[in-house]
Amino acid sequence: MLEVLIALLVLSVGLLGLAGLQYSGLKSNRSAYLRSQASILASQITDSMRTNRANAASYVVGFGSTPTGTTLADQDLQEWKTNLANSLPAGDGKIAVTGNLVTVTIQWDDSGAITYLGTTSATSAAVASAKTTQLTVQMQL
Repeated sequence: MLEVLIALLVLSVGLLGLAGLQYSGLKSNRSAYLRSQASILASQITDSMRTNRANAASYVVGFGSTPTGTTLADQDLQEWKTNLANSLPAGDGKIAVTGNLVTVTIQWDDSGAITYLGTTSATSAAVASAKTTQLTVQMQL
């Protein structure tokens, strides 16, 4: 009888381990999906900028701001910022143009893929900043 209880204990610990591996895999899969979405959105705006190359400097925008004008660049940025917000949790982006070099930075909250064990109030600021993931893409027009 004791052998059966020990076997059940070993089996239950093994099944808990498998459940933990499955959970970890799901979190990693979500993180990879969000990174892919960010990459697609970066390509989207750079393609729009290539189409409107003559007005590339009009695509400069920062985090937390969205142009309200009616030019093609403003409309592209409005659509891009909307897609960022809809496709990524707390998604936002910025664009910098220096000569022919364009830098697109996209950030989002990837806290679902990060696990913090034993977080104390002393490390809460580090935890808050670690939840934000950024993807930066540079290209030449």
